[in-house]
Amino acid sequence: MQRIVKALAVAGIALQALAAPAFAADVKIGFVVKQPEEPWFQDEWKFAEIAAKEKGFTLVKIGAEDGEKVMAAIDNLGAQGVQGFIVCTPDVKLGPAIVAKSAANNLKLMTVDDQLVDGSGAPLADVPHMGISATKIGEQVGQAIIDEAKHRGWDLKDVGAIRVSYDQLPTAKDRVEGAIAVLTKNGFPAANIYDAPQAKTDTEAALNAATTVINAHSGVKHWVAFGLNDEAALGAVRATESVGIKPEDVIAVGIGGADSAINEFKKGQPTGFFATVIISPKRHGYETSLNMYDWIGGKEPPKLVQTAGELAKRDDYQTVRKGLGLE
Repeated sequence: MQRIVKALAVAGIALQALAAPAFAADVKIGFVVKQPEEPWFQDEWKFAEIAAKEKGFTLVKIGAEDGEKVMAAIDNLGAQGVQGFIVCTPDVKLGPAIVAKSAANNLKLMTVDDQLVDGSGAPLADVPHMGISATKIGEQVGQAIIDEAKHRGWDLKDVGAIRVSYDQLPTAKDRVEGAIAVLTKNGFPAANIYDAPQAKTDTEAALNAATTVINAHSGVKHWVAFGLNDEAALGAVRATESVGIKPEDVIAVGIGGADSAINEFKKGQPTGFFATVIISPKRHGYETSLNMYDWIGGKEPPKLVQTAGELAKRDDYQTVRKGLGLE
């Protein structure tokens, strides 16, 4: 009898071993991003590919820079027999339309980075989401600025803050408001915080926005700058350089740890770009893909996961990157 039980157990294990690869071979997972040329999304895809290789499923990568392309991408995934997909949409207000289109194609839906909202702007909490704690990361930026300003012995009444803003994106608004909350809590004059709205989220748009602020307040002795990403901070730095403000009179802190930030650290002489809060794309690409894979297999993912960042400066960015799996 014991032999029979053992034989059945061995057979069961063998069947499980055979079934797992067979299941994986049939699984197709989509990963749709809004800016496929950006290093952040390239890294998300890279880590998603690692998950696909480990589990044996097929990863379908699609770039969708506007709402029309997102809708077309979902139909494309459905036509390819994909069972579920992860998306970072260029417009979070497309939430109800994305949910409906996904359901029409019988696709499981998860979001990453930017959370979908309904018509009133409320988050679609039923759609599993992995995001970045925008407010906390903004607070890290604000704290880094305050700490360095105090270290340099600056009198805060002599300091101007460039708030490079892109308020139509909730994540961007939450990040800058988190930074401002810490600044003002630590005695930074609210009247010295100047809004610099940018048309796009790139360095050039940030440069143009920051230049307008600097020219309007030429009597400011020191400047600090922050915004949605590294490009916002770098644009502000380029603006200070263009009018001859010395690097030692500038503290700009970015978010993301993009190649542009690392290249700034590698320059022979320090610039006004003081630090960046590095956000690891590993969890956002690797973990979301595994969660989707498990969901297709029957295990539902958590509804909300929020990741954090880590401050990196010129002298320690390599150590920080290694700790986050980026080196």
